[in-house]
Amino acid sequence: MAGLGFNFRRSLALLILVCSITVKASGSALERTSALFIFGDSTVDPGNNNYIQTIPENRANYKPYGQNGFFDEPTGRFSDGRIIVDYIAEYAKLPLIPPFLQPSSEYVHGANFGSAGAGILSETNQGLVLDLKTQLKYFEEARKSLTEKLGEAKTRELISEAVYFISIGSNDYMGGYLGNPRMQELHHPEEYVGMVIGNLTQAIQELYEKGGRKFGFLSLSPLGCLPVLRALNPKADREGCFDKANALALAHNNALKAVLTNLELLLTGFKYCNTDFYIWLLDRMENPSKHGFKEGVNACCGTGPFRGLFTCGGTKKVTEYQLCENVDEYVWWDSFHATERIHEQCAKALWDGPPPAVGPYNLEDLFFGKKTTIADTVDAPEEVLEVYSSY
Repeated sequence: MAGLGFNFRRSLALLILVCSITVKASGSALERTSALFIFGDSTVDPGNNNYIQTIPENRANYKPYGQNGFFDEPTGRFSDGRIIVDYIAEYAKLPLIPPFLQPSSEYVHGANFGSAGAGILSETNQGLVLDLKTQLKYFEEARKSLTEKLGEAKTRELISEAVYFISIGSNDYMGGYLGNPRMQELHHPEEYVGMVIGNLTQAIQELYEKGGRKFGFLSLSPLGCLPVLRALNPKADREGCFDKANALALAHNNALKAVLTNLELLLTGFKYCNTDFYIWLLDRMENPSKHGFKEGVNACCGTGPFRGLFTCGGTKKVTEYQLCENVDEYVWWDSFHATERIHEQCAKALWDGPPPAVGPYNLEDLFFGKKTTIADTVDAPEEVLEVYSSY
């Protein structure tokens, strides 16, 4: 009987242990989160350019930037408040990820290397920004710092579990190509897109080789429909979008989509989140009221046609600018950059949007190990598109 009681107690203890492990495992998806490493341009720059020598156009650490009061003062974010990666960090239960160049930054939750004006190609705004190659170099510095603090094994685990968010490329096409006659003489549009995508692919592969496995991408917007390019539109009526810029953005996005599909097949464990940001944002410009806006064409802050002259804040050559009364009604904050509400809506779409609008994973899948499949969404294409448009 004593032996039977011992076996019973041992079996009961084992059962309790198994149950506790099961509960912990099932809850771990909610409790555990991954670090967030961010690479990109002004869409994700939290203020790195405050710490480098650059021009006023590449800084936003002055009013009216950050005017909505979420931050005590302008931080360098090109928005009236927060930007997309701030929301992603919130959804992932992470603190705000500070600029990498901010003194005393730690990297256990990740790092943000974004730099306004930066390009995939080093030639884009060279000497005035942290180009993608430089951002990758800084990532290596962060990795070494983590190794010194956490040790090799824990750093390797942190790097492999982290999510790498990349939002870059617009400056390569707007200033680097359309604003650079010499580059247009040297390269046909198709060749130039190939150069940009080739360098981006190398960057992704470099991060993969260092241990990165989970990636999120913000593809290019309809660049020709930005207020600044509408204002520069060579069409006589000055009403439409700049077709050449839009064609480059579409070519880039299509090429990136093909590259990511191939990388998923070639690289073991490679997972990614992508969406058609071009269509997503164009829908809000053309149908603002459907998404809670009133103005989808003109910027809130700026001057000239469409408020497309980049004068917001009065720190540039032209100091005159106008500011709208209610920024929440606007898609565009300034001549180049979207409002906080657009950043929030886009972050939400990438976070838990269903396939095929977002895929093959959404960001929630990547951070918490969940996986949404087609079976979890409605079957009819019309219904899927309706869900997508609501994000």
